[in-house]
Formats: sequence, C-alpha cells, structure tokens
Amino acid sequence: MNVSDFSFIIPVYNRPEETNELLESLFGLDIDKNFEIVIVEDGSTISSKEIVDSFSSKLNISYYFKENSGPGDSRNYGMQKAKGNYFIILDSDCILPKHYLNEVIISLNNDYIDCFGGPDAAHESFSNIQKAINFSMTSFITTGGIRGKKNSVTQFEPRSFNMGISKKAFIQSKGFGNIHPGEDPDLSIRLNNLGFKTRLIPEAYVYHKRRISWSKFYKQVNKFGMVRPILNKWHPQTKKITYWFPTLFCFGVIMSIILAFFKMFIPLYFVVFYYLLSFVLALISTKSAVVAVLSLIAICIQFFGYGYGFLKSNLKMTFSKKIPQELFPNLFFKV
Repeated sequence: MNVSDFSFIIPVYNRPEETNELLESLFGLDIDKNFEIVIVEDGSTISSKEIVDSFSSKLNISYYFKENSGPGDSRNYGMQKAKGNYFIILDSDCILPKHYLNEVIISLNNDYIDCFGGPDAAHESFSNIQKAINFSMTSFITTGGIRGKKNSVTQFEPRSFNMGISKKAFIQSKGFGNIHPGEDPDLSIRLNNLGFKTRLIPEAYVYHKRRISWSKFYKQVNKFGMVRPILNKWHPQTKKITYWFPTLFCFGVIMSIILAFFKMFIPLYFVVFYYLLSFVLALISTKSAVVAVLSLIAICIQFFGYGYGFLKSNLKMTFSKKIPQELFPNLFFKV
C-alpha cells in the first residue's frame, strides 16, 4: 500500500483548537503528504472551518458541514466522500506521533487486513488528570488490555478514536450504526460476522486527550457500561463474564467495608492490596506520584461508572419488553 491509498476521516464537534493540534500532527508526519484528510463538521456551533482553511495549502484536505447526527453517521458521511481505498478514522482530540502512518503502511504491507485498531497513550503535555485517566483506561490491571495491549491482538475490537477500515469492508458492512457510544465494537463485531478480520497494530498509537474532568469521565464510562448489554443482546455470541467484573468489584469493595465493621478484615486487605499495586504500577508507568494518586481516583470512577451503568442497563433490558432505542434514547442518534 502507498500513502495515496489513505484517507483520514475526522468528525468534529465544537473543537477547533483540538482540530488544529491534530492537523499540525498530520502535517508533521515523517512521510509524503499524499494522503487525503476529510473533516466532517457535525453540526457544530463553533466552527473549525477557519482552522481547516489555514492548512489547505499544506495538506490535501476537504471540509464538509452537516447537521448534527452523531460521530458514527459523520464518519460514514466522510467515508462516502473520501477518495482513498483505505480509511483511517480519528477522534479530533488525538495527536499523531511522527511515525504513525509509516507503521500502518509497514504492517498492512507485511500482513494485509481490512480493519485495524491502534492503542492510545498520554502525551507529556497532557494534564495530570488526563494522564491518570489514560492509565486507568489502558492498564492491564484495570481493563485487561482490551484497549490495546499485545496480548489482545486476537479478537481485538478496534476503537474509533484510532481505527482503520478498507473501502471494501465499509461498503459491505455499511459502516457505523447510530448507537453512541458502542458504535465501534458493534461495527467490529459485524465485520467479523462478514468474514473480515480485525487486528491491533501496537506501533500505530495516538496521543488521546480523553475527558478533561472527573464528571465528564464518569459520564463517559457510565455510558460505556450501559451500552455493553445492548451489544450483548444484538450479538449474543460476544457475551463474556468479564463484562460483569466492574460491577462485582464495586459490590466486593462495599462488602469488604461492611465486613470490616464486624472485624472481618481479610476481604478489605485484598482491596487495599489491589489499590497499592495499582498505585505502584501507575507510579512506574507515569513516573509521577501525583498522577499515581489521581489514577486511584480514576480507577474508582471507572469501575463504579461502568459497573453501575452495566447493572442498570442489564436490569432494564431483562425486565422490560421495550427495545433499546426506547429504553435508552440518549444512547442513539436519529439519522
């Protein structure tokens, strides 16, 4: 594959500053700039057009404005407009390292695949909270490596903040659905059902800013938890007991505290050991005691937010005859 085969698809919603940083990093790639960039403004009230125009002489870039219909539909719109044969989908809050596209081309030329995903990392310029959230969302001790560790190469579900898909796979799958979040694992599952394989390219990582406050982070992971039972209903073959772990962990923490009042301390010791281990791993990973402490807060928010959302969604799905779109209208965009 060559550089000219690729089209970067970037949906944008009220984020001109982040769009500028992402385009700067695309211009800084250590490779010919023959790739295409498609910016899709998803009904923003704060336009990125001026930013995009400033790069028009440096990059092969197109800009489209459409009514707000969510990131999934905006990605589909961008892929329909793109001229390349292979699409790379990025979130606007990402920054690419210089080697990114080189690593993608090397990997696909060595072993072609119709859909890939890459991991995310924290840039040195990120805030301490962003670095803590990044650790919580990517560490093996919290997520089991599902967001981009090498032992998760098989059965990997690419995430749409850093995802590649061939034009052929897009056409056959019809792209993303209107659920959000959850549109990326849904697409990955449907691609596998169609016979397309997915793979992790560990070297093709991005710096992902994620949420910049605890409240926004909680809202995000809570929605992640609510979406998973819906995906399990749509794709029952993907059900795993591991999806219950955050909920069970929260119950375990609460029970260990209750048992401690009755002088039964062993369960609490296990909880304390887990958080001490998490602190040490975060300290080693981030080389910052402050970030390591904040990582413990991020882990608590992640487990409770996801676990509560997962439990609530399961209960509603079990005891209601309504379809998911009626039960959870805030998780679906109208297109």
